[in-house]
Amino acid sequence: MPRSRVRRYALRTLAVLGVLVLLAVGGMVAWSQIGVMPAEPDPLASVTNDPRITVTDAGLALVLTPTDPTTSDAPLTSTGLVMIPGAKVEAAAYVATFADVVTTTGVTVVITKPWLNLAFFDVRPLSTFTDLAPNVDTWMVAGHSLGGVRACQLASDTSGVILLASYCATDISTSTLPVLSISGSEDGLSTPEKIADARPLLPETATIREIEGANHAGFGAYGEQSGDGVATLDPATTRALISEDIITFLMR
Repeated sequence: MPRSRVRRYALRTLAVLGVLVLLAVGGMVAWSQIGVMPAEPDPLASVTNDPRITVTDAGLALVLTPTDPTTSDAPLTSTGLVMIPGAKVEAAAYVATFADVVTTTGVTVVITKPWLNLAFFDVRPLSTFTDLAPNVDTWMVAGHSLGGVRACQLASDTSGVILLASYCATDISTSTLPVLSISGSEDGLSTPEKIADARPLLPETATIREIEGANHAGFGAYGEQSGDGVATLDPATTRALISEDIITFLMR
C-alpha cells in the first residue's frame, strides 16, 4: 500500500477514534447531570435559618461553621471534617445531617461538590477542600455511599474516617486511624451484607453502628432513591441518630 494511502488511513482512523472519545465523554457528562437528587427544601431551610450556624457556598464546596460563640452551643474549634456526597446527590442534601454536629462540637464541615456529581471521578486532593477553611488544623474525612469509598482513599491524609452507609474498597485495616461506620438495617444499596463483607478492610478498633429502621437515603435529606429499601424510621429521627453518633465520635 502506498505510503500516502497509509497516512490517509491512519488519519481517518484517528479522526474516528477522536469522535468516539468525544461522544463518550459527552455522554458521561450528560449522564452525570441526569437524575441528580436535590436537597429537600424544608430540612435545608431549617438550617440556613438557624442563627447558630453559617452555611457558605465556596464554589467547590459548602462550608458549615458555627456563627459565633454567643449563638452556638460550642465555639469554633481547630478541627474540621470533609464530607463527600454519594453519587448524584446534591451537596446541600447533607446540610441537615451535619448541622447539629457543627453547633454542638464547633467543628467546621466542608461538603464537597464532586466532579460530574460522582466522587469516583473526583481525583482532587483533600487540600482542595481543606484550603477553604484555613483556620482549621486537624482534618477528618467522611463520605456517604460512593463518597465513603473515596473517603477511604484519602484516609492517610487525615486524622480519622467516618463512613455513612458505605464501606472501604481500600484496605485500611492496619491503620491506627479512628474509624466510625454507620449503616442502616433497611439499606437496599449499601446493604448490611455488603457492610459486613467489607468489615475486614477496616481497623479492628473501628466503631460499627447499625441504625435499626434506617435506609440509604436517610443519611441525607433528598427524598427517595431508586433501589433503596423502605425505611421504618422517619428521616428526621434517622438524621438525629446519625448526628449523635458522629458527635460522640468527634468528642471521644
